[in-house]
Amino acid sequence: MDQRLTLPQDGTMSGPRGFAQWDSPPSVKLGPLGAEPPLPPTVAALRDSLQSLADKVMRPIGRDLDRLTAEQVVDKGSRYWEFRREYAKLGIDVAGLADFPAEELPALFTVLFEELGRGDAGLAISIGAGMLPHYMAAKYGNSFVAKTYPETLTGCWGITEPDHGSDMLDTTSAIAHAKGVYGRPNCVARISDGKVTIRGQKSAWVSNGPIADLCILYCLAETKDGRVDPARGAVLIVPLDAPGVSKGKPLEKMGQRALPQGELFFDNVELDIDHLLLAPEDYKKGVYAIHTEANALMGATFTGCARSAYELAFAYAHERKQGGVPIIRHQDVAKRLFHMARKVELSRAITRRVTTFNMMNDQPALQAAMFAKVTATQHAVDVASDAVQMFGGNGVTLEYPVEKIFRDARSSLIEDGCNEILSIKGGTLMVDPDLLPATV
Repeated sequence: MDQRLTLPQDGTMSGPRGFAQWDSPPSVKLGPLGAEPPLPPTVAALRDSLQSLADKVMRPIGRDLDRLTAEQVVDKGSRYWEFRREYAKLGIDVAGLADFPAEELPALFTVLFEELGRGDAGLAISIGAGMLPHYMAAKYGNSFVAKTYPETLTGCWGITEPDHGSDMLDTTSAIAHAKGVYGRPNCVARISDGKVTIRGQKSAWVSNGPIADLCILYCLAETKDGRVDPARGAVLIVPLDAPGVSKGKPLEKMGQRALPQGELFFDNVELDIDHLLLAPEDYKKGVYAIHTEANALMGATFTGCARSAYELAFAYAHERKQGGVPIIRHQDVAKRLFHMARKVELSRAITRRVTTFNMMNDQPALQAAMFAKVTATQHAVDVASDAVQMFGGNGVTLEYPVEKIFRDARSSLIEDGCNEILSIKGGTLMVDPDLLPATV
C-alpha cells in the first residue's frame, strides 16, 4: 500500500485563501490572543466582555488604586469595590462553571485569567483568591460550603505564616535541608469531639485577607499528644466573622497594590467539624491540589500581564519618533518587540497546554503547573522590563503605565511559591522511581 504523503494541487492547502490568493509580499496580523486557534463561541464571547472590562474598568481603577495607601484601597469608598461590582455583572461563579462542557473549561479558565491579568494583575489575583474557598470545596467533593456560604462572599486562601513561606507548600520535605528542622508552626488546628479549634496566625501575604468574608485555611494539626507534624495538617473553611478571628492592617508593598493583603489571627476559634474539608491523612493531597490550581492561575494571569506590557510597547513604538521615523523602524526596537511577543506566546501556550492536561487527566501534574507559573512570571518580568526600556525616560515615570506593570510582575516571582523553590520542588516531582537503581 502506497502511504506517501500527497498534497492538494488546487491551491487550497492553506485554508480559505489558497496560495494563489496570498498577499504579495505575504503579511498576517495576529489576533488579540496571538496565534490562537478559534475559541468555542461561549469562550470567545466571554473574552470580548473581559477585554472591555480590562480596558474600561480594570486599567483605570488599578492605576488609581496603585497611588493610594493600602488602607485607602480597602476603604468602603474606594474604587476597588466599584471593580468588584462591575466584575460581578459578568456572572462568573463556581456553580456556573460547572455548566460548561468539560472540554471548554481549560480555554475558559486560561482566557478568563489572562484577560483579567491584562487589565490589572493585582485585581486579577484578588478575583482568583476570592473563588478558592468554593472552587476547592467543589474539587474536594464537599457540598457543605456551597449550601452554607453564598458565593457572593469574598474568599481568601490562608497558608503561608510569618516563619514559614514556601515551605508550607512542601509537605514531603523535598526541598528541606538535610539538617533542617521545620520549627514551630504559627497556626495550628486541634480536632476533637466534633469540633475544630484554631489558634495562631497567617502571614501578611493572605490575598484578600483584609476584606475577605471566608477563608480556605491550610494549617498543621495537633496529634492526640499535642505534637505537630509538618506532613499532617487540616484544610478548613473559616467564616471570618467567627468569634476569635481578627485581621491585621493591609500590607504596604511594591507591586500589585490593588490587591489587598494582610494577616489573619485566630484566638481559639471553634468551628463545627463540618468546616473541616480535609483531615490530616489527606493534607498532602490537599496542598498538592490547591497548589496545582494556584500555579495555573498565576500562569494565565501573568501571561496577561506580559501581554499588557507588550501591547503598550507595540503601540508606543508606532507613535514615538526618533531619528525622523517611528521607533519601530529601528531594527533593535523591532527585534525587541519580536522577542516580547514570542515570550507572551510561549507563556500562553504552556499555560493552556498544562491546564488542559491537568483538567482532563485523572490526577493533575503539579510539576506541569509549575512549568506554567515559572515560565509566565519570568516572562512577565522580562517583557515588562523591555517595555520600560523601550519607553526610555518616560518608562520610569508615573505618567506612563509600564513602570507599574513591571512592579506588578516583579512580585509574581515570589508569589504562590518563589520560582527558585518551585524549580527544586518540581524537579523532585520528576524523579521516576522505576528508573532508579534498586540501591538508591
